Amino acid sequence: MASTLENFIHSLDPRALPRVLQIQSGIYFQGSIYEMFGNECCLSTGEVIKVTGFKINKLIASICENNEDSQFSAKVELPLNFPGLYKVVADKTPYISIEEITKKVAIGSTRFGHPCFYSSEDIKLANLTIKQEGKFYECEDDQIYTLKEIAEWKIPRCRNRIVKLSNTLHTWDSSNPLPDNFDGCLILTPVYEVQAVMKFRKDIVHILSDLDVEVKDITDCYDTSSFLQPLSLEDVFERTSKEFPMIAEVMEGPLGRQKPYNLLHIGKEIVIYKKYQATRVLASEIRSDSPKRHFLIPMTYKGKFKRRPREFPTAYDLEIARSEREQLHVVATKAFDSPHTELFSVSVGDQFLVQQRQTSEVLYEGRKKVIDVLACEQILSDTYKEVLLPMYMEGGFVEVIHDKKQYQLSEICKEFRLPFNVKVSVRDLSVKEDVLAAVPGLQLEEEITDSYLLISSASSPVESWEIPVYRLNMSVHLLSKDVQAVLPPMTKTTVEEISEEEYYMVRRFENQTLHPPPRPPKKPAALAPKPVSAVSKQVISDVLQATKNFCVDTTKKSCANQAADVSELQVSCQNDLVHHDNVKDMTGKPTLVEAAVIKGLTNNPLGKWESEKEQEEEHNYEYVDENVIENIRKVFQDTTTRNKDILSEDRRDI
Repeated sequence: MASTLENFIHSLDPRALPRVLQIQSGIYFQGSIYEMFGNECCLSTGEVIKVTGFKINKLIASICENNEDSQFSAKVELPLNFPGLYKVVADKTPYISIEEITKKVAIGSTRFGHPCFYSSEDIKLANLTIKQEGKFYECEDDQIYTLKEIAEWKIPRCRNRIVKLSNTLHTWDSSNPLPDNFDGCLILTPVYEVQAVMKFRKDIVHILSDLDVEVKDITDCYDTSSFLQPLSLEDVFERTSKEFPMIAEVMEGPLGRQKPYNLLHIGKEIVIYKKYQATRVLASEIRSDSPKRHFLIPMTYKGKFKRRPREFPTAYDLEIARSEREQLHVVATKAFDSPHTELFSVSVGDQFLVQQRQTSEVLYEGRKKVIDVLACEQILSDTYKEVLLPMYMEGGFVEVIHDKKQYQLSEICKEFRLPFNVKVSVRDLSVKEDVLAAVPGLQLEEEITDSYLLISSASSPVESWEIPVYRLNMSVHLLSKDVQAVLPPMTKTTVEEISEEEYYMVRRFENQTLHPPPRPPKKPAALAPKPVSAVSKQVISDVLQATKNFCVDTTKKSCANQAADVSELQVSCQNDLVHHDNVKDMTGKPTLVEAAVIKGLTNNPLGKWESEKEQEEEHNYEYVDENVIENIRKVFQDTTTRNKDILSEDRRDI
């Protein structure tokens, strides 16, 4: 029975792929137009195609100015990267069985794939199995999502999805299709991009599901082996190790000028030697004036790194960062007025050597209370002073670097705790262009394990390359040819620059099995801190001037009794690296004048810095930083939870 392509795809279960379709009513264009915007637009009546996959390409949104019960009017087209955060409105149409839920709702291992339903009737259990009975309604969802997340996880098969705009991110660089100050609901209808193969073509074609054609499913009466069988890299990776090596022909290749991507064009024959897991270090560019670049660095990277200062927003972060290898030396960039006489009040420019975590008794509302503190030594002009900082302290600290050694990547991962700030000091000479060498500063964030295939050219196997399985849009079909050389040639690994979306997907899947770090201790609610002054550019300059000749007495502090240069300092509010001349002071102690300068730093005017900060905030970049989205999510969730708690307390009072 014939149906429109749109209806067929909307009702198609991905688990039923591939499907062979015959075009019942075709569509034609005059002239030589065969393809528009990368999608097929001419399909002849009687033509046979094999559908191998489909995904949401864009969304058609019907606009409602008030709420989901009002009438929807105008329709607009929204790309998946359209900015904004949206709240999903629970579907009022019930599901008649658990089977219907599993067929129509996206279910996965991440938090997006955990749908929640309730039954309006009693559920009878037999051997812990829910019987087919009852109606299941979708629960209200307190989370907020991007359009792309909604498209991937929150639009059931054969259904539309109503969403309400929660937060607007003003970053769209073209005309906004939504009304000004829009605060209503949208009913989202997906338009799919269908991936298919045709009998007499070796490439993969892409067809939009809203193309005006009728199709008929003839899978059961057609020989599917007459088509080429496209395989994604994921499909290849799922093959058993005994099936490698194999020869394949590229049907759809990746975009890119860097090797090996520029070699993987359509029709290219390659040898796939093996599949395996490899370690990479996830790194991000240190800067704040534009979107950060992100990299995956192989352990075989042959460049060398020098350390760069880290910044720490709380005393708790100092405790996490300290190590037995060396003593952590920091400068305060934000003042803190302690509510307890037993604990230390911090001024901008104070320098500390971090010791260890311990407990201390303080007087709290007339009674003694034991709290967690961080023991430090304050560096004075000619001595050291033992001080205690509360773990809940909301301050700001920047690391002072004394280590001038150059490190290999493997050494850093072995000797230090990530995240760790570095800069390339010696570029990797084994590659023509080292993309990391031009980056002013890098934060090595974490080690990840990723899936790779080892490939080479079938015609000229001079070198082999690692290609990522889950970040490369590439399809191949296997050839029945024998592999001449079982052992791969010399393997080359490259630094892979990844997009912002790929960066957060890597972090999301890498961290989903890890336990979150313990939360910092809360400060006493009754003790509101006094206003604190943030560090200014002039303050940082003064700190550097006061400390550039300073070095720590290392017979006592394990820092060696020699001069140490304070050459770089990273400002917490700006992330810029400030370079200064290296000047050595063999006395190892700051003068009384320098100590006086440090002591008076908190009195410096901040007007200039605040004015510059306001100018920076006026910039409106097109790019949306995922951190902004996550912060909004957190605030939204905290507010929702707080409101629920207040409502529960009110009900108990009643």
